[in-house]
Amino acid sequence: MAQSQSRSKSQLHYDSSKLGQSLLHVLFLLLSAACILPLVLVVAVSFSDETTVIANGFKFWPEKFSLRAYDLVFLDYMQIIRSYGVSLFVTVVGTIISLILVSLFAYPLSRSDLKYRGFFAFLIFFTMLFNGGLVPWYLVYVNYLHLMDSIWALILPLLLTPFYVIIMRTFFSTTIPSELLESAKIDGSGEWYTFMRIVLPLSLPVLATIGLFNTLNYWNDWFLSLLYIDESKNVSVQYLMYRTLNSIQYILSNSAVANGISQGGGSLDLPSKTLQMAMAVVGIGPIIFAYPFFQKFFVKGLTLGAVKG
Repeated sequence: MAQSQSRSKSQLHYDSSKLGQSLLHVLFLLLSAACILPLVLVVAVSFSDETTVIANGFKFWPEKFSLRAYDLVFLDYMQIIRSYGVSLFVTVVGTIISLILVSLFAYPLSRSDLKYRGFFAFLIFFTMLFNGGLVPWYLVYVNYLHLMDSIWALILPLLLTPFYVIIMRTFFSTTIPSELLESAKIDGSGEWYTFMRIVLPLSLPVLATIGLFNTLNYWNDWFLSLLYIDESKNVSVQYLMYRTLNSIQYILSNSAVANGISQGGGSLDLPSKTLQMAMAVVGIGPIIFAYPFFQKFFVKGLTLGAVKG
């Protein structure tokens, strides 16, 4: 009798566990669909005819196929290629240098034997709360660093983010065992050797996480191009899309310009909604392939070190 009751309880536990897993799978499928379907909608609308979209709204499948939006986006395809090159260079170089600086700043702050540790930690925390404002920021880069129209003006402002330093410092202090560092020191290992050969290989999760954050920041940035870049050869692809869309919206909203184009024999067949979606597709670019590379480290890098064991 007792054995029968034990089996029924075990079966009940198994069934409830299986039901719980099924519900979790359904939940994750719904969440995945909520993330993927908007992207599918953007791609579908970008290949749709503008008049059909205005008349019938957005559809997950183009009612009338059209490449008019992409024709406008790639009207100056050489500029698109050049801007893609700028964005790729800024993203790759900026992410690598940023990881180097953040890790070099965060590691000493994680060491309890660092002299004036509290002072340096206060400096990095203070910049999270206060800053000099846009005008001094602009004057420093233009008048003192002379970076106007330089590609480095798109890299330097985002190199050292205080929040990333705090994340990495927390990871170092809670995940890297102090006993390991002490044993390395006893074996004659210097600080540089310990950092490069012991600490960094154990810190791949947080490095990948901060690397992903930096990659997204650099790729999606358009404001720095707006501030510091006048020459078209150095603008990022995001700012190029932003500028093109603003130009078309200006033409469509300005009757004098529209009349001038019409009288000159030009065409005002300029899409608006589908053009926005086409620019979003072009703007996503290769950055969408960064997620599979970082994904296996991403969650672990965010949670590992959050609770000290």
